[in-house]
Amino acid sequence: MAMPGAMTEWHPLADGNPPEWASEWGQDRFGVFVAFTIRDVTQRLRWIRPGRFLMGSPENEPERFNDEGPQHAVHIARGFWLADTACTQALWRAVMGNNPSHFQGENLRDSSKRPVERVSWNDVQVFLERVNGMVPGLNLSLPTEAQWEYACRAGTTGTFSFGDTITPEQVNYNGNLPYAGGEKGLFREQTVPVKSLPPNPWGLYEMHGNVWEWVQDHWHDSYEGAPAHGSAWLDKQAEAVADGVFRGGSWFGDARSVRSAARDWTRPGHRDADLGFRCARVQA
Repeated sequence: MAMPGAMTEWHPLADGNPPEWASEWGQDRFGVFVAFTIRDVTQRLRWIRPGRFLMGSPENEPERFNDEGPQHAVHIARGFWLADTACTQALWRAVMGNNPSHFQGENLRDSSKRPVERVSWNDVQVFLERVNGMVPGLNLSLPTEAQWEYACRAGTTGTFSFGDTITPEQVNYNGNLPYAGGEKGLFREQTVPVKSLPPNPWGLYEMHGNVWEWVQDHWHDSYEGAPAHGSAWLDKQAEAVADGVFRGGSWFGDARSVRSAARDWTRPGHRDADLGFRCARVQA
């Protein structure tokens, strides 16, 4: 699968007219990007072009969970923008005027670069409403679960976007709990500032580990009947009480939980020191 944003492919900046809300834009080795700025805090978004991938894990993947199957083909029919990092404490503070995070570091500069955590799915909906009101036309949302995994895999088919194993030098997780009998490593016991660790092949940082990330979907304990076109899988009859999905693993969890296919759920009002999010924007 080719990288998104190649100049031979259509993308939203191809005509030289960036969105009105963009504070910067361009192309680098990872592809096309734009950014928005609120109160001197800038968030970059990467263009993720349409494509197809296998969602979930194969039955022979070591340490898989049963809720990751059946593995199935998904067509991401529409390209979308995805934040290259989890939402930072600086951006949350610029929009919401507070900082609920447990790991705020030793000073304001340190906390500004760390991912915001201790935010519930409900909290994130308030954030999105406010940020979209502050920047007309921005129209941010959470990614769908399929969009999130597509972007996490970044064209790869292995256990992680880095291959079939990882180390704490690549991912912030509990190094005392390695993957599939691997060697133990560093357990940092806290979040790290965004962009501290290597990006995946599409220029997205910390898709594995650091903080779990909320997505749009309601929880289903298998992929039986899941949408095949990357849309959010919602249970309209139970929307007010449906459990929310989060992806990616965290600083606290084992290596098994930071795999590309790993997923988990909780109540939409739940907050924890390993639970954050990143923003998406579907191209109109």
